[in-house]
Amino acid sequence: MLENYSPVLLQALLAAGFAGMTLLLSVLFGRSAKRNSMKDSAYECGMLPITEGQPRFSVKFYIVAMLFVLFDIEVVFMYPWAVIYKDYLVAYGADILFTMLGFVGILLVAFIYAWRKRALDWSS
Repeated sequence: MLENYSPVLLQALLAAGFAGMTLLLSVLFGRSAKRNSMKDSAYECGMLPITEGQPRFSVKFYIVAMLFVLFDIEVVFMYPWAVIYKDYLVAYGADILFTMLGFVGILLVAFIYAWRKRALDWSS
């Protein structure tokens, strides 16, 4: 049974060896370059860096991104449901419809909450 895992072990050893060799070569060749203040400064497309390195994003951006993920996952759960809906309906009855209506109802409550909190309004 152990011989079944030998390709996986070989691939893991090759990956670890490649990563280790790449890091070792980077350290060896990286030390040969001479360092100065110009090389150690941040590169900003040829411009001198005069501001902070990372601009601050508005919280609205993250809220809209989380809401997008929330409602995008809804589709991920609805697709397999739609694929088996007809066969399940014949075999077990309308329970599958009410289950999905409950799921969509919960998401509708979340959407209404986000709407009332003005999480989707960009102007505020």
